Amino acid sequence: IDPVQFWNRIPVLHRYVLLAAICGGEVKKDNGHIQSPNYPDDYRPNKLCIWKVTVSEGYHVGLSFLSFEIERHDSCAYDNLEIRDGGTESGTLIGRYCGYDKPDDIKSTSNKLWMKFVSDGSINKAGFAVNFFKEVDECSRPNNGGCEQRCVNTLGSYKCACDPGYELAPDKRRCEAACGGFLTKLNGSITSPGWPKEYPPNKNCIWQLVAPTQYRISLQFDFFETEGNDVCKYDFVEVRSGLNAEAKLHGKFCGTDAPDVITSQYNNMRIEFKSDNTVSKKGFKAHFFSDKDECSKDNGGCQHECLNTFGSYECQCRSGFVLHDNKHDCKEAGCDHKMTSISGTITTPNWPDKYPSKKECSWAIATTPGHRVKLTIRELDIEGHQECTYDHLEIYNGKDAKAPVLGRFCGSKKPDPIVSSSNRMFLKFFSDNSVQKKGFEATYTSECGGQMRAEVKTKDLYSHAQFGDNNYPGGSDCEWVIVAEEGYGVELIFQTFEIEEEADCGYDYMELFDGYDGTAPRLGRYCGSGPPEEVYSAGDSVMVRFHSDDTINKKGFHLRYTSTKFQDTLHTRK
Repeated sequence: IDPVQFWNRIPVLHRYVLLAAICGGEVKKDNGHIQSPNYPDDYRPNKLCIWKVTVSEGYHVGLSFLSFEIERHDSCAYDNLEIRDGGTESGTLIGRYCGYDKPDDIKSTSNKLWMKFVSDGSINKAGFAVNFFKEVDECSRPNNGGCEQRCVNTLGSYKCACDPGYELAPDKRRCEAACGGFLTKLNGSITSPGWPKEYPPNKNCIWQLVAPTQYRISLQFDFFETEGNDVCKYDFVEVRSGLNAEAKLHGKFCGTDAPDVITSQYNNMRIEFKSDNTVSKKGFKAHFFSDKDECSKDNGGCQHECLNTFGSYECQCRSGFVLHDNKHDCKEAGCDHKMTSISGTITTPNWPDKYPSKKECSWAIATTPGHRVKLTIRELDIEGHQECTYDHLEIYNGKDAKAPVLGRFCGSKKPDPIVSSSNRMFLKFFSDNSVQKKGFEATYTSECGGQMRAEVKTKDLYSHAQFGDNNYPGGSDCEWVIVAEEGYGVELIFQTFEIEEEADCGYDYMELFDGYDGTAPRLGRYCGSGPPEEVYSAGDSVMVRFHSDDTINKKGFHLRYTSTKFQDTLHTRK
C-alpha cells in the first residue's frame, strides 16, 4: 500500500502512535521543517518516506539543509534522499543525495516539491534536517529587483550583479565601470572608471603592468582631467616603477595638464587612481607600450639623461641646459623662467658661485587669482652702484617689464619683503661684462587679499592659494576689495562654497560688505554650504572678508566677479 494513502486513512488521534513507523506525507504550508525518521538519532533500516510540499500559489519552494548524514555510495544506490521538481515522482529530478556533504540550497520552479527518503537493511546514520519556505523570485518583478544590470535570485533573497567590465557600486544596485587589474600585454590602454563619462566618487583603482625582462614600459596620457591642480590631495593618478605602493615614484598627477610620457625604471609599472567623495571630472585615457631599453647600454650615448621611447630613445638635459644639435650632448640654456607654483625659490645662474657676465634673466611669477606675490630676498651680493646702473635686479608689479617698477636693487643691503598688488610679479636680472659677484637668492609665497578691479570680463577669486589641492589654512584673515568702474556695480557669482558649519558662523566664515571696508552695510555672513548664488552691490564696490580659526578646515570657496549695471531695487538675489 502507498504509505501516504495509508497515513491519510488513519484517524488523526491515532496517528501519534505510528510516528516511529510512518514518515512523509502531504505538507501544505508556507514554511516548516522536515527531517528523517528518528532524527537526530540514527534512522531505522528499510524506511521509505515521501513528502509532497506545497506552498502558496505564485511562489516557489525553497529548501535549506541544516544537517546531512546518509550512508555514502558513489551513485547513492543504498540509502538516499531524492528530490524532484513538482508534486509527483515523475517530476524533473533535482538530485539524489547521500554522504556527509550538505546539498546546496534548492529552489523549485513551481509551488510544489517532491521528496523521497529510502534506507536499506544495513548501516544507518543520523539522517537529515531541512527547512522549507515559500520563495519569491524578486528578479521577475518589473523593476528587475532594483538592479541596474543583472539580478540574481538567491534562496530567500536576491542580489544584483553587473555585466563584464563593470562592478557593483557601494549601494549594491548600480553598476560602475570596473577598474584596475594585472596586465602582461606588450601594449594596451587604460582609462579611468566610467570613461568617457565622469568618474564616480570614492574609487581606488590599481593597474599593475609587467613586461618581459630587459624591457621598459612607457605610459602616455591621451586625455587628463581630475580635481585639483598642484598638491593633488583629493583626486589623483600616481605612477610608480615597480608593483607595490613603496616603489619609485614617477609622479602624483591631477588637474588638466596631461603628464609627459613616463617610462618605467625596470620591466614593471604601477598606476593608481583615487577619487574622493566630492567633485568628479572626466578622468583620463592613457596607452602603454613596452620596448627594449636602448638606454641600458652606455646611457644610449647621452651626455646627461637617456629616455627610452617606443622603438627608439632620446637624450635629455638637466635643468639649465638644452640639447645640442647632435641630439646627444648638452649646452647651457637661456635664462627666462615661468614660475607657476604658489611658492618657490629664485636664484641667479651658478648660485652660490658667481653669476656669469653679460647675462639677462627673467622670472615671471603667477599665483592663484585673488592672491598677491610676496618676495623675500634672503641673500643679496650684486656689483654695487648708487643708481644700480651696472649689474642689478629689477622687480615689476605685474606680468612683464611694462608694469610699474617696485624697486631696483644691487649691492648687499637686503630690502624688506616686497608684495605685488595682483597675482603676478616680474623679476629681471642684468649683468654687464665686468665684475661678477655671488648674485641673489629669493623666496616667494602667496598672500591673500588686496584690491581687485571688476570689469565686463569675468575674473576669479579663491579663498586660499592652494584651493583645489588642500583645505584652507587655519588662522586666515583676508580682505578683498572689488571695485568696478564708475556707474557700474559688482556682481559676485559663487562657483564653490564649503566652509566649517556653525549656527552663527562664529568659527570660520565669509562676510560681504556693500562698500570699500567693514564700516559699509553688511550683506551677510556665510558658512557651511549656503551663500547666495549671486550677489549684487548697491554702489561700485564690495568687500569680501574671510576668517578661519585654528581647528576644522574645509575646501573653501571660489567666486567669479564682474562689473554690471546697477541693480536699483534688488541688491541680493538668491
